Amino acid sequence: MSNKIAAVVVTYNRKELLLECLEKLFKQTFDAFDILLIDNHSTDGTREAVEKYLVDPRMIYKDTGSNLGGAGGFQFGIKEAADRKYDYIWTMDDDCMPEPDALQKLIDANNELHDPGYLSSVVLWTDGKLCQTNIHRSSLTKKIAVLTEKYTEAVLGSFVSLWVPMSVVKEVGLPIKEFFIWGDDWEFTRRISRQYKCYVVSDSKVVHKTKSNTGVNIATDSEDRIERYRYAYRNEMYLFKREGIKGISYIFARTLIHVFRVLLFAKSKKMYRIKLIIGSTIQGIRFNPKIEKI
Repeated sequence: MSNKIAAVVVTYNRKELLLECLEKLFKQTFDAFDILLIDNHSTDGTREAVEKYLVDPRMIYKDTGSNLGGAGGFQFGIKEAADRKYDYIWTMDDDCMPEPDALQKLIDANNELHDPGYLSSVVLWTDGKLCQTNIHRSSLTKKIAVLTEKYTEAVLGSFVSLWVPMSVVKEVGLPIKEFFIWGDDWEFTRRISRQYKCYVVSDSKVVHKTKSNTGVNIATDSEDRIERYRYAYRNEMYLFKREGIKGISYIFARTLIHVFRVLLFAKSKKMYRIKLIIGSTIQGIRFNPKIEKI
């Protein structure tokens, strides 16, 4: 494949996981690609830790200057890849561990499917089961829980091993940096799937080394993580309101379910959690960030 490929890796204060991720990238069976490492201004010595890799001409390190969140980091990285004239991007977080042939399988699929909108790897957890935070969807509400075909059509995907032609990015625009965290990959991939056929590639696999495989749940999450959910409810309201009555109906029904879940299962700060859910969902109605183009 003669086209230029950039693996866009976003990191923030997780140098041990990042180093493991980089080792996996350098061991890919297809090695004609560059690594564009986007550091969200880490303070844990990440820059020094990756110094040994920078002697490799395929390795490019960029510090964003501040913590832009995952959304801002991926927007920064994809924009940088566009400026450097890459033809394809392969995105991932620093805790994504691709199997040796993960990239080759995506390239094979891209050639066979003739430049689809996006391709996603199957994202597993450390126990070999599907990673709950990265299950793709075949519709706005239906998860792809079983993969029986070589290629399964999808409409929502994750930045954890996502392959996108730069020509598609130029058509639909960049990820929305104002999302900061949560939902930015769903919003971006849905923008693509509204215009192009997109697929999960069953024989391209990565492991996502999250701390647990229970997904996210505001009702049971610890108090120190509650504030993060403001982004989740605001951003997903923005995403689903674009889908019209069906999307809005879904998000309001889900909001009620989450409120009842807090009432039933939260061990502390029940009213605070409920106010956050409702307030952030309402904020999402007014939330209308600009989609930047390249």
